[in-house]
Amino acid sequence: MTRHFLTIEALGAEGLLRVCDLATSEGPPVLAHDEVALVFERPSLRTRAAASTAVHDLGGKVTFFSDEEIGMDSRESAEDVGRTLAQMFAVTGLRVRRHSVFERISKATQDSMALVNLMSDVAHPTQAVADLLTMADYLAGGDVRGLAGVNVAYVGDVTNVARSLAVALLYVGANVTLGAPDDYQLAEGMLEDPRTLGGHLTLTDSAHDAVKGADVIYTDVWVSMGLEAQSAQRLIDLEGFRVDDALLGAASPGAVVLHCLPAHRGDEITNDVLDGPQSVVWRQVYHRRSAMRGALRWIKEEPR
Repeated sequence: MTRHFLTIEALGAEGLLRVCDLATSEGPPVLAHDEVALVFERPSLRTRAAASTAVHDLGGKVTFFSDEEIGMDSRESAEDVGRTLAQMFAVTGLRVRRHSVFERISKATQDSMALVNLMSDVAHPTQAVADLLTMADYLAGGDVRGLAGVNVAYVGDVTNVARSLAVALLYVGANVTLGAPDDYQLAEGMLEDPRTLGGHLTLTDSAHDAVKGADVIYTDVWVSMGLEAQSAQRLIDLEGFRVDDALLGAASPGAVVLHCLPAHRGDEITNDVLDGPQSVVWRQVYHRRSAMRGALRWIKEEPR
């Protein structure tokens, strides 16, 4: 049975722990005889770098395709893109505008090619794995199981990153608070919904209340790709959710700060915090590669 790595929710708690274990352990070059395609409808420095190096780590060969080359649903349909890639590649990682593309390609190729979600409009699962690994390094001796009971606050616009992160944290038993204005809070009716899982999830419209006593503060850009026309209003609406020294001071002493990058310095986070001693963002970048290795090794592993 072909495995796909599409959302943390679909992966489940057991699958998530297995991916994290595979991300940080040694193993054989499971892609030694495989070609991997990377399709990017949206640009990314870290995702492309992490995916490419992880494939090489595992012995595979990688080919990159930009949006201009593919033209998903403009030059040709997502189904035909999938059918073409399935003739030549064992695994395809896609960074897409619409999550529905994964189901369409999976159906069109009859699951003959494994798919990895490198980011969609509803989920960013490889980022979530990297985030867990980073938190575990600083708060749990490197074992994500030790994050049970840790208090994590996400503040700002509750994006696809926040959704995958919250699901992952709830799976490992962490306490999650999402702090955002009402119009930027967790949207209903989407995949990767942490509210369906139970556990300790709190929603608040106060940045201060969200971070009070937190062991981790996490933020993301206020103006995501495709939302540039809303920039002026978003900067006004989210002004009170900037991660600065004052907000950091409300967290637990020694709390760590995460940001998935790229950062709009001075908007959602200040330079003093991003470059300060409590920031672990570059360890996050390091673990993007680890997370990709874990996802790819899990895909190639025989189901238990």
